Order: sequence, then C-alpha cells, then structure tokens
Amino acid sequence: MADDLPYKEGDFVVYPTHGVGKVESIEKQEIAGHKLELIVISFDKDRMTLRVPVAKAATSGLRKLSSRKLMDDAMTTLKGRARVKRTMWSRRAQEYEAKINSGNPVLIAEVVRDLHRNVGQPDQSFSERQIYEAARDRLASEVAAVDKTDMDQATKKLEETMQVA
Repeated sequence: MADDLPYKEGDFVVYPTHGVGKVESIEKQEIAGHKLELIVISFDKDRMTLRVPVAKAATSGLRKLSSRKLMDDAMTTLKGRARVKRTMWSRRAQEYEAKINSGNPVLIAEVVRDLHRNVGQPDQSFSERQIYEAARDRLASEVAAVDKTDMDQATKKLEETMQVA
C-alpha cells in the first residue's frame, strides 16, 4: 500500500459529481490484467460505492473536506446578493450544474444563493427547484462533515444564514 496517500480509511472526502463520501478502504485489485490500487469510497446518501484508482485521484477531482476557512467563505457567499443573469434558463441551468459538479463549495454556495427563494417571492420552476435542492444538499453535506453534525442541522444552518442576508 502507498503510505504517501493523502487519504486513509475513515476519512471524509469530496468527489465533485457525488459530494461527500467516506473512504472505506484502499485496496489492490486486478482489472483487465492490470494491478490497480483503488480508493474505495461509499456515499451513504446514494447507497453507492465508488472505486477511484489512486493514480487518477488527483485528476478526478477527489479532494479532502474543505477547510473551515473555505466553508466560512462559502457561508459569506450565501449572505451576498443573488446575481441572476438574464440569459435563457437552459444556459443558466448548465452553468449552475457545472458549478455544482465542480465540487467547489464557494461556487456551489453561489448557486444556492442565486436560486434561493424567500417567503413571498415568486415560485421556482420544477427544474430551478431541483437544481437549488441539489446545490443546497451538496453544500449541506460538506458543512455537516466539517461541522461534525448531520444533514438536517447543516441544512438549517444554510437556511438561517440566507435569512440573515
């Protein structure tokens, strides 16, 4: 096993397109005649297991949880004013999806901020609501892991942060 790996069993990690997962193990497997060292990550929310080759971990975007400072930056972003471009929804939706899948908490916070609706504001379309919830849940899962709390507490924290704004 490689001892120089930045991940070890039990660590929480972030995979850009799936969010926060937990490193279950680092194992060697032979696949199509090649011996590979794999990081096995479980995502409880999706009941999914992902195996990322150690050699591809960095290029796949796999990373450790965000620092407290980066999460504070994301929370500050949530308090900002929503910036909604006047482009077609399909174009904005693509941009929002790209930000969510970047795995960057500050970019995800921008999506949550821009799509958040306060009481009394016009309703969201179904697709706006879906993207908003995906971004909120992705950000909340990382906040929960950093704060060592659960999704409900983290979601509440995000929503309270946006109410203050």
